[in-house]
Order: sequence, then C-alpha cells, then structure tokens
Amino acid sequence: MAKEATDRITIDLFASEKRRGRPRSSPLSREQQLKVNKRNQIQRDRAKGLKRIELKVSQDLYDALNEKALASNISRSQLIECILQEQFGG
Repeated sequence: MAKEATDRITIDLFASEKRRGRPRSSPLSREQQLKVNKRNQIQRDRAKGLKRIELKVSQDLYDALNEKALASNISRSQLIECILQEQFGG
C-alpha cells in the first residue's frame, strides 16, 4: 500500500518517522497544511456564494486601503466590497 502524505486516516504510517524539535499536532508539512487550508477556505467561500477577484494596486493605494479599513474596524476585503457596492448602487 502506498503512503500518501496528505492521508489523515492512516497517521500510524508516519509513527516511525523521527522528527526533531517541538512535536507537531499535524503529520503534514507546513506546505501541505497550507494547501489543505486554502482548499477548505475556497470551499467555504464557494458555499457562501462568494467569488474571488484578484486586484493589483499601487503601494500608496494599498496603504490607504489598509489605513481606512483599520480605522473602520473592518477587513480590507470588506472595505473594497463596500466601495464597489456604493459605486454600483448595490
């Protein structure tokens, strides 16, 4: 039987692997954990009916958005969504 690193059911297959340092709560590498978490986040967003938009902006605009979001006590994403909704009358 082949051993898959992302297999969470047969964790006992990883018991013989020696790891140095602080014990981890997950047998997956950090890179694999990030992939799993990103996949779960995408699934949660999809279930909520959210769509992803990538936006590239200048450093000045980025800083201004961060400051305004912090002052408004909301996330940058929520701030951008509010600005777009105001623009389109939503």
